[in-house]
Amino acid sequence: MTRGATVAAKRQASADACPVMRTVDLVGDRWTLLILRDAFDGPARFSQLQRSLGIAKNILSDRLGGLVEAGILRTAPAADTSAYQAYALTDKGRDLFNVIIALRQWGEQYAFDPGEDYRPLIDQTTGEPLPHLTYARPDGSPVRPSETALGEVRPIGA
Repeated sequence: MTRGATVAAKRQASADACPVMRTVDLVGDRWTLLILRDAFDGPARFSQLQRSLGIAKNILSDRLGGLVEAGILRTAPAADTSAYQAYALTDKGRDLFNVIIALRQWGEQYAFDPGEDYRPLIDQTTGEPLPHLTYARPDGSPVRPSETALGEVRPIGA
Protein backbone atom coordinates (compact mmCIF):
# COMPACT_ATOMS: atom_id res chain seq x y z
CA MET A 1 0.00 0.00 0.00
CA THR A 2 1.42 3.41 -0.92
CA ARG A 3 1.76 6.19 1.65
CA GLY A 4 -1.12 8.09 0.00
CA ALA A 5 -3.37 5.05 0.14
CA THR A 6 -2.37 4.41 3.76
CA VAL A 7 -3.14 8.02 4.74
CA ALA A 8 -6.50 7.86 2.92
CA ALA A 9 -7.40 4.58 4.65
CA LYS A 10 -6.48 6.04 8.04
CA ARG A 11 -8.51 9.18 7.35
CA GLN A 12 -11.50 7.00 6.50
CA ALA A 13 -11.13 4.94 9.69
CA SER A 14 -10.65 8.13 11.70
CA ALA A 15 -14.13 9.30 10.81
CA ASP A 16 -15.25 6.98 13.62
CA ALA A 17 -16.29 8.65 16.90
CA CYS A 18 -14.01 6.34 18.93
CA PRO A 19 -10.91 8.06 20.36
CA VAL A 20 -9.13 4.70 20.74
CA MET A 21 -9.56 3.93 17.02
CA ARG A 22 -8.32 7.37 16.01
CA THR A 23 -5.29 7.07 18.28
CA VAL A 24 -4.47 3.58 17.01
CA ASP A 25 -4.72 4.95 13.46
CA LEU A 26 -1.96 7.43 14.34
CA VAL A 27 0.35 5.49 16.64
CA GLY A 28 -0.82 1.86 16.81
CA ASP A 29 1.88 0.36 14.63
CA ARG A 30 4.75 -1.58 16.26
CA TRP A 31 7.47 0.54 14.67
CA THR A 32 5.67 3.80 15.44
CA LEU A 33 5.41 2.92 19.12
CA LEU A 34 9.10 1.98 19.26
CA ILE A 35 10.06 5.24 17.52
CA LEU A 36 8.04 7.11 20.14
CA ARG A 37 9.71 5.11 22.93
CA ASP A 38 13.12 6.20 21.61
CA ALA A 39 11.93 9.79 21.07
CA PHE A 40 11.29 10.12 24.81
CA ASP A 41 15.05 9.72 25.30
CA GLY A 42 15.56 12.99 23.37
CA PRO A 43 15.97 14.18 19.80
CA ALA A 44 17.50 11.59 17.50
CA ARG A 45 18.78 11.57 13.97
CA PHE A 46 17.42 9.18 11.37
CA SER A 47 20.58 7.07 11.46
CA GLN A 48 20.45 6.78 15.27
CA LEU A 49 16.85 5.59 15.17
CA GLN A 50 17.61 3.16 12.36
CA ARG A 51 20.53 1.66 14.31
CA SER A 52 18.64 1.55 17.61
CA LEU A 53 15.56 -0.14 16.17
CA GLY A 54 17.11 -2.25 13.41
CA ILE A 55 14.28 -1.04 11.17
CA ALA A 56 14.44 -0.85 7.37
CA LYS A 57 15.15 2.69 6.16
CA ASN A 58 12.01 2.85 3.99
CA ILE A 59 9.78 1.82 6.92
CA LEU A 60 11.48 4.28 9.26
CA SER A 61 11.11 7.06 6.71
CA ASP A 62 7.42 6.27 6.28
CA ARG A 63 6.71 6.17 10.04
CA LEU A 64 8.69 9.34 10.74
CA GLY A 65 6.87 11.12 7.92
CA GLY A 66 3.52 10.09 9.38
CA LEU A 67 4.48 11.24 12.87
CA VAL A 68 5.69 14.61 11.57
CA GLU A 69 2.55 14.97 9.43
CA ALA A 70 0.40 14.22 12.49
CA GLY A 71 2.25 16.86 14.54
CA ILE A 72 3.61 14.27 17.00
CA LEU A 73 7.25 14.75 16.00
CA ARG A 74 9.01 17.72 14.48
CA THR A 75 12.32 18.05 12.72
CA ALA A 76 15.02 20.18 14.28
CA PRO A 77 18.66 20.86 13.51
CA ALA A 78 20.89 18.10 14.87
CA ALA A 79 22.61 18.91 18.16
CA ASP A 80 26.05 18.45 16.57
CA THR A 81 25.36 21.45 14.25
CA SER A 82 25.78 19.23 11.18
CA ALA A 83 23.51 19.54 8.18
CA TYR A 84 21.46 16.59 9.46
CA GLN A 85 18.01 16.89 11.00
CA ALA A 86 16.91 15.32 14.27
CA TYR A 87 13.40 14.26 15.25
CA ALA A 88 11.96 15.57 18.50
CA LEU A 89 8.62 15.23 20.24
CA THR A 90 6.16 18.10 20.02
CA ASP A 91 3.83 18.93 22.92
CA LYS A 92 1.30 16.62 21.24
CA GLY A 93 3.94 13.88 21.15
CA ARG A 94 4.95 14.39 24.78
CA ASP A 95 1.29 13.95 25.72
CA LEU A 96 1.68 10.30 24.65
CA PHE A 97 3.90 9.71 27.70
CA ASN A 98 1.15 7.92 29.67
CA VAL A 99 0.46 5.64 26.68
CA ILE A 100 4.12 4.57 26.49
CA ILE A 101 4.32 4.16 30.29
CA ALA A 102 1.14 2.06 30.33
CA LEU A 103 2.53 -0.23 27.60
CA ARG A 104 5.87 -0.48 29.43
CA GLN A 105 4.27 -1.31 32.77
CA TRP A 106 1.93 -3.87 31.23
CA GLY A 107 4.98 -5.47 29.59
CA GLU A 108 6.90 -5.50 32.88
CA GLN A 109 4.02 -7.36 34.50
CA TYR A 110 3.06 -9.79 31.72
CA ALA A 111 5.75 -10.03 29.02
CA PHE A 112 8.65 -11.25 31.20
CA ASP A 113 9.21 -14.46 33.13
CA PRO A 114 9.80 -14.16 36.89
CA GLY A 115 13.43 -13.23 37.56
CA GLU A 116 14.08 -12.16 33.97
CA ASP A 117 16.19 -8.99 33.58
CA TYR A 118 14.79 -5.74 32.14
CA ARG A 119 15.64 -2.06 32.27
CA PRO A 120 13.15 -0.15 34.44
CA LEU A 121 12.29 3.47 33.68
CA ILE A 122 13.68 5.54 36.56
CA ASP A 123 12.34 8.77 38.03
CA GLN A 124 15.45 10.99 37.98
CA THR A 125 14.24 12.87 41.07
CA THR A 126 13.85 9.82 43.33
CA GLY A 127 16.14 7.33 41.57
CA GLU A 128 13.35 4.76 41.82
CA PRO A 129 11.31 3.01 39.11
CA LEU A 130 8.10 4.84 38.25
CA PRO A 131 5.12 3.84 40.38
CA HIS A 132 2.47 1.80 38.60
CA LEU A 133 0.23 4.08 36.51
CA THR A 134 -3.32 4.20 37.87
CA TYR A 135 -6.33 6.39 37.34
CA ALA A 136 -7.94 7.92 40.38
CA ARG A 137 -10.97 10.00 41.28
CA PRO A 138 -10.44 13.42 42.87
CA ASP A 139 -10.68 11.74 46.31
CA GLY A 140 -7.77 9.43 45.39
CA SER A 141 -9.81 6.24 45.09
CA PRO A 142 -8.88 4.10 42.07
CA VAL A 143 -11.12 3.91 39.01
CA ARG A 144 -11.55 0.29 37.94
CA PRO A 145 -12.57 -0.81 34.42
CA SER A 146 -15.86 -2.21 35.77
CA GLU A 147 -16.68 1.27 37.09
CA THR A 148 -16.59 2.99 33.70
CA ALA A 149 -19.09 3.25 30.84
CA LEU A 150 -19.27 5.01 27.48
CA GLY A 151 -21.15 8.29 27.58
CA GLU A 152 -23.32 9.84 24.90
CA VAL A 153 -21.60 11.28 21.83
CA ARG A 154 -20.63 14.92 22.39
CA PRO A 155 -18.15 17.46 21.05
CA ILE A 156 -14.61 17.35 22.41
CA GLY A 157 -14.21 19.79 25.28
CA ALA A 158 -17.93 19.85 26.15
